[in-house]
Order: sequence, then C-alpha cells, then structure tokens
Amino acid sequence: MPKLKLSTFQIGGPVNLGAGLRIGTTRLPPRGVPKSRWKSGGYFDVWLPTVAPSRGLLRWIKQRNIDDAAVRREFFKRYERELLADSDARQTLQLLAEVARHTPISIGCFCADESRCHRSHLRKLIERFAKI
Repeated sequence: MPKLKLSTFQIGGPVNLGAGLRIGTTRLPPRGVPKSRWKSGGYFDVWLPTVAPSRGLLRWIKQRNIDDAAVRREFFKRYERELLADSDARQTLQLLAEVARHTPISIGCFCADESRCHRSHLRKLIERFAKI
C-alpha cells in the first residue's frame, strides 16, 4: 500500500510548498475574510467543514480545560464518534484517504498546538480509512 501524501498545517501559518492541496477543516471560515481571499491570503485552498467538530462539540470543549489530557481524550473520542456516525463525514474521510494516496493534501485548523487540535486526530482517522 503506498504511503499517504498527507500532512497538517496551522491556518494563517507559513505555507509549505510541498503541502499540496490545503484543506481548511474548521467549522467556520476565517472571520472577516472574503472567500476570494482564502487561497491568495494563504488560509487554505478549499474549505471542508464536513470533517470539522460540530458547534455543539466546540461549545463543550470551550467549557473545559483543554490542557487536561483526560479532557482532550474525551474530546477526540466524541469527535470521532460524531464523524463515524455521519455518512457524509465517513464518505469524506474515505475520499480524503483516496486523494492522499495519489496527490499531496494538507489538513488545517487555526489551533496553534496540533496535539490539542482535532486535525491531529483527523489525520489518524484518514490514515485508518486508507487501510480499509
């Protein structure tokens, strides 16, 4: 099985030329930035909220201490449960896995610390779907 061409990035951070298609996986687009500037402004090439945490899950995590490892584990567990329960999200994960087999893609979010961000878990889920 070929290695996936999959990476992650922080939206608003420096653009890595080898990142390929930069996919924003946030629930909401950048505030105050018109769609016409998403790519030219270095935010992302395409916005894909289908694989972002729900607004309810985002509200849940904002009411808790993300620095607590147990809270993060619960967040990631709930996030995965949300994605796998939704047929559109499952199909999107399969699509991302297939695309990453053939061309470089990068999934991004605004969070500075990837270890506390859904994109770290999303990457693992895409890798898991690539094995199916």
